[in-house]
Amino acid sequence: MSFFHSAIKNSFALALAAGLLNACRPDVPEAPAPLPPVVVVPGIPTPPQYGTPFAAVPDRQDAVIYQVNMRAFSQGGNFAGVTARLDAIKALNVNVLYLMPIYPVGKDSKAVNSPYAVQDYRAVNPEFGTLADLRTLVDAAHARGLSVMLDWVPNHTSRDHPWITEHPDWYQKDAAGNIISPSSGTEVYNDVAALNFDSTPMRQALISAMKSWVFTANVDGFRCDFADFQPVNFWEQTVDTLRNIKTHKLLLLAEGTRKEHYEEEGFDYTFGFAFYEALQAVYRNGAAATSFDAFNNSEYIGATNGQHVVRYTTNHDKNGAKDGGTPFTLYGGDAGAMSAFVVAALYKGVPMVYNGQEAGMKQAIPFPFTSVKINFDGNPAVTQAYQQLLTARAGSAALRRGTPTAYSTAAVCAFTKTAGTEQAFVMVNTRNATVQYTLPPALANSNWTNALRGGAVTLGSQVSLAPYAYVVLKK
Repeated sequence: MSFFHSAIKNSFALALAAGLLNACRPDVPEAPAPLPPVVVVPGIPTPPQYGTPFAAVPDRQDAVIYQVNMRAFSQGGNFAGVTARLDAIKALNVNVLYLMPIYPVGKDSKAVNSPYAVQDYRAVNPEFGTLADLRTLVDAAHARGLSVMLDWVPNHTSRDHPWITEHPDWYQKDAAGNIISPSSGTEVYNDVAALNFDSTPMRQALISAMKSWVFTANVDGFRCDFADFQPVNFWEQTVDTLRNIKTHKLLLLAEGTRKEHYEEEGFDYTFGFAFYEALQAVYRNGAAATSFDAFNNSEYIGATNGQHVVRYTTNHDKNGAKDGGTPFTLYGGDAGAMSAFVVAALYKGVPMVYNGQEAGMKQAIPFPFTSVKINFDGNPAVTQAYQQLLTARAGSAALRRGTPTAYSTAAVCAFTKTAGTEQAFVMVNTRNATVQYTLPPALANSNWTNALRGGAVTLGSQVSLAPYAYVVLKK
């Protein structure tokens, strides 16, 4: 539920010119004085730990995230359907499973069956199964070396959440005392009710519920929805509380862009909205591939110690949107979709795969995600290309953690990445036409290994790149 995609898109040119994303960020309400971390809410004890905390959660720099939209993922649209495909997910060489909201959804007169209209933060949506089924999924993921991240929706609840009647002061109200809905600035989302972050008891209950899933289901982190729209000190309080669970290493992703997510709040990741729009500009509108370079700085303002931007070529919001579509549609077919993913996955950042894109799926999954089921067997060649690329990334410190140096042209996104004594060199043709790429003097007449297929590669002074072709080398 990315309410501010349109604002990011409309300000793309300004972000590119200035190298800053401040113009894209929504206004953040003035935060009250900092509050102490919430570890235990009075009257709500911390649940007992289910299972053994997962010891193989990746370092933040090494994550590759796989987004699961439960409703579309399998014929049953449930936890069991995901559990049944964990081996195939693992074979892609991803290591973090991100589950879209698992909670009961609103069913009142204004409800639209949105997974992001949460009716109970502490329960499992029976549409997906039971808590036992979720635990089975988490256990099976851990057994395969996969961490599990839940989607968390802190900005609003459904309009039939018990808090509406039990604690109406936990919600924002208009001058007449009516509970209001959140707005993107251009659209009001009437199916949900906006929470009031001036309420300390509401904050405590929300953070306590979030924390409970670490113990109840033994999960390994959270993707936090609409995260630019809560006060900075709410997220400081939340992240402090979660980091105080010393038995767990948690990965925390803010679906937002503000630099405070890094500097003050302590998230591991922010969301690459602007990089996504840059991909659209290059692949759909013919912008220069050199335009990617600026975002390696502007999206990383405030990032330290391996904090990263999550970059993607599609997600649940964009896949089914009127101005979106599948990667096949957005980037000019299978070859263009793979070309764009190479840029997103390797240049800088942590890559995210949305379920179905690895199968070259051509049909979009529209909201509320109930009308389409993914066919994972539709395009084995595309699946193999994802496996090949992500395997190369997993096996190369330079590709995962290296410092990038840009060598791009208008048509070719080219860069090296260096980590210690290892170096990688990536060339990606962003055009649906053959391009002659002239190597910079520093890279001409050099010897490499093909990171995707193996074998020695000797470069001269030029490389001919077929339409949407990419080359990944290392030494």
